Amino acid sequence: MPTSPETPALPTTRPPAFPTTRPPALPTTRPPGCPFDPPAGYAALRETSPVSRIRCPAGFETWLVTRYDDVRAVLADPALSSRGASSAHVKADLDPYEEADPGSIIQLDGAEHARLRKMVVAEFTVRRVERLREYVREQVERHLDAMLAKPGRADLVQDFALPIPSLAICELLGVPYADRELFQRQSSLLVSTDQEAGTTDQAFHELAGYLGKLFAGKQQDPRDDLFSKLIVRAEAAGESLDLDELIMLGLSLLVAGHETTANMIALSTLVLLEHPEQRAQALADPPRAVEELLRYLSVVQFGVLRYATEEVEVGGQTIAAGDWLIAALNSANRDEDRYPHADQLDFARESPRTHVAFGFGAHQCVGQQLARVEMQEALTALFRRVPGLRLAVPKESLAYKHNTLVYGPEELPVAWSA
Repeated sequence: MPTSPETPALPTTRPPAFPTTRPPALPTTRPPGCPFDPPAGYAALRETSPVSRIRCPAGFETWLVTRYDDVRAVLADPALSSRGASSAHVKADLDPYEEADPGSIIQLDGAEHARLRKMVVAEFTVRRVERLREYVREQVERHLDAMLAKPGRADLVQDFALPIPSLAICELLGVPYADRELFQRQSSLLVSTDQEAGTTDQAFHELAGYLGKLFAGKQQDPRDDLFSKLIVRAEAAGESLDLDELIMLGLSLLVAGHETTANMIALSTLVLLEHPEQRAQALADPPRAVEELLRYLSVVQFGVLRYATEEVEVGGQTIAAGDWLIAALNSANRDEDRYPHADQLDFARESPRTHVAFGFGAHQCVGQQLARVEMQEALTALFRRVPGLRLAVPKESLAYKHNTLVYGPEELPVAWSA
């Protein structure tokens, strides 16, 4: 595929909304009774129309890319810009043509993105994250102690799955965990797909205001955390890193750093409760099990949006400059051509780490190593200490986050024997 300018420009006007014949809508409805599976329409599209024209809730047409190899190619191609935001296509009132804010590591491309990523990636390497493993393990054990002190029943989401990644990302970034109610509440609004624009804007400004005050303090009195280090390094190198950039960078890392992993821990727990015959195999090799769970569940449920800055070819289909594409991560991870019996959970699967649950290419999730450690420690300790864990309600009564960018159970009531 061809390469693109380092800072591709977005158009100043929208293309016509739709032709006379409108294409089908983005598949969003999961099969009844199958909470772990992506929409059934993806399998048919992979077979008959792997790069197909669809319409999305945001009111414009896109190309939907569903096969594994094509999704990887889309995510790796610098001619396909991330400027439109990761999942703008599912928010009806969001304008994907708006320019990215300074510091938005998810949306920026080229040199701007590389500069920000270089600043933070050193704190998310395998070696650095391994030094956090003991801290994560201590928090897992502490929260299990508190949960098991309850009279035989708890909500695994609020009592366990959500606190673990929240604590870890706070520890890494230097955000006081005591303020978790504020950032968890605002984060849930920001990842929702059906909030009114005013509600989302207010959540953004409240969280940005909070981080602005926090980072202004770090500029005056740096500590031993990621953002303090960024400030010190930038000053030492004579680089510019203003408060607005810090706020957007912090917001991106804070929201993504706990929302995705919290939902993965909760949904993975439910999967292991549903597959007790495979639990021992999973717990015998937690790293491999976590990779298969990431592939199988793919909680970033609506894919990621890309904008063609020039003409490219994807899966034999010519994509014109100015067109939008959706890389369907959950469809790619269920592609039978890449993963035989892809709809089956298989902890003995060869090379499960090739999945695209964290994306691929330049914008691949910077916090993926931390997410892996959190999942490994949380799931291993949970089933080691509570082997009799079970659902406290009928599984048919569970509600799921169909209206958020990140999928998972709303609540997960669990019980255990004394």
